[in-house]
Amino acid sequence: MTQSSNEKNLGGKQILGEKKSSFLSGKQIFPQEIKPAIKAKDLIEETFLAYNAARLREACLLFSQKMLKENVTIGMSLTGALTPAGLGRSCLIPLIKAGFVDWIVSTGANLYHDAHFGLKMRLVQGHPNLDDRILRKEGVIRIYDVLFDYEVLLSTDAFFREIIQNEEFQKPLSTAEFYWLSGKYLVEREKALGLEENTCVLTAAYRCGVPIYTSSPGDSSIGMNVAALALRGSKMSFDVSKDVNETAALVYGAKKAKGKSAVFIVGGGSPKNFLLQTEPQIQEVLGLDEKGHDYFLQITDARPDTGGLSGATPSEAVSWGKVDPDQLPDTVVCYCDSTIALPLLTAYALESHAPRQLKRLYDQREKLLEKMQSAYLKAIL
Repeated sequence: MTQSSNEKNLGGKQILGEKKSSFLSGKQIFPQEIKPAIKAKDLIEETFLAYNAARLREACLLFSQKMLKENVTIGMSLTGALTPAGLGRSCLIPLIKAGFVDWIVSTGANLYHDAHFGLKMRLVQGHPNLDDRILRKEGVIRIYDVLFDYEVLLSTDAFFREIIQNEEFQKPLSTAEFYWLSGKYLVEREKALGLEENTCVLTAAYRCGVPIYTSSPGDSSIGMNVAALALRGSKMSFDVSKDVNETAALVYGAKKAKGKSAVFIVGGGSPKNFLLQTEPQIQEVLGLDEKGHDYFLQITDARPDTGGLSGATPSEAVSWGKVDPDQLPDTVVCYCDSTIALPLLTAYALESHAPRQLKRLYDQREKLLEKMQSAYLKAIL
């Protein structure tokens, strides 16, 4: 009987022989047993081997090995009620202080609830299956399984109304300017209350020069209080055009300085689009030469097949010019709850990479905007 070079006859059966498929060249799945006191980095590298655990491992590697290079500017978007769940304190502040996040786009709600911590308000663990009718009667607010007193909202509202009436707020402001000023006043409140430094994201961002933007500034309790004061004659308003141009200038400036731009998307929604639309603003609207963001990392639980932006893939973003097509291999989407994935990724990054020098983009944003405006005016003349 004649045998081909890649087959053997064993018991009358033909099986694959010496020639192996290139698809089988990956690392063997044969992890060691998990030991007590294993470090997060070792846990992720050694046991996150398949499915979305493997995507999270890939996300950690992309973030630590490529996105954290000194010449990369990292923009982060935040959706979902992350700060009331404590992720501002546990994850975002360490990332900001380490220089691992250079600018942020967040929902207003995350920043409003973040301020509770800077005002020494109390949020507690609860349960998602409580009777909300009883909670309402007892003045208890519920965010799934996070509980706090209704007075927390009233006191936080009062804080923002108080500071907004100061003279430096009495003009149109970009949301970055608004949150930088808010951070300044929260720093003073931390001192007055005898709190440690950086009790909330706003104070950490203020100290580290990290600009924070809100894509829909009217869609939060902060925006509601700004609107209420407008009825009393306040001149405070949000300059959303300045937000669009400033964020585009941050990306344009990074790329023109021969650096790279990375997006780290936690969740989806409007902040995701606002973060990504910086490239279409540069290319499509302003007509400036650019190719797209270089690195794309997203943690999401949204599906792509419903057509929503939250679940849109990086390959789809290529068609819009949001992501550089040549960099598509350097994109990772991890389908996981952000409250699980973000702490693990933060622990991995802090263990794997030394702190970076702070870029302090808040201090540079006006100069960067002037440079982009100059290039735009030159292009249209």
